[in-house]
Amino acid sequence: MLTKGKLTRGKAKVTFSMPALEGVNALYLVGDFNNWSIQENPMERGADGSWSVTVALEPGSYNFRYFDGNSWHNDWQADSYVPNQYGGDNSVVTIEGPAPKKAAAPRKKAAEGDKPKKTTARKKKSE
Repeated sequence: MLTKGKLTRGKAKVTFSMPALEGVNALYLVGDFNNWSIQENPMERGADGSWSVTVALEPGSYNFRYFDGNSWHNDWQADSYVPNQYGGDNSVVTIEGPAPKKAAAPRKKAAEGDKPKKTTARKKKSE
């Protein structure tokens, strides 16, 4: 399960959670955001046996899965899923970016009578 926080300083805090898994003593969050490292994001086990970890992510879409040391697990409440090269699916989390800034209004053209006059410099007559 995913719980997303608001975008702050270009990143959103996302809490990844999994229910208790029978026979699992360690669980890791792995994905695009940590170069698929099976050690970088260990999950914490709650009193009820569930697992969670919070990471800060920049806007974008990231493939991820959970790894228990032997088996891979998907988050079936992820934003979407994509097939992976091993014949399974990766879970996907998407962090939306800030709203685009409004484009500046085009400047109005000067009215015909407002055009600057052409002038030419003339030499002063010497006496």
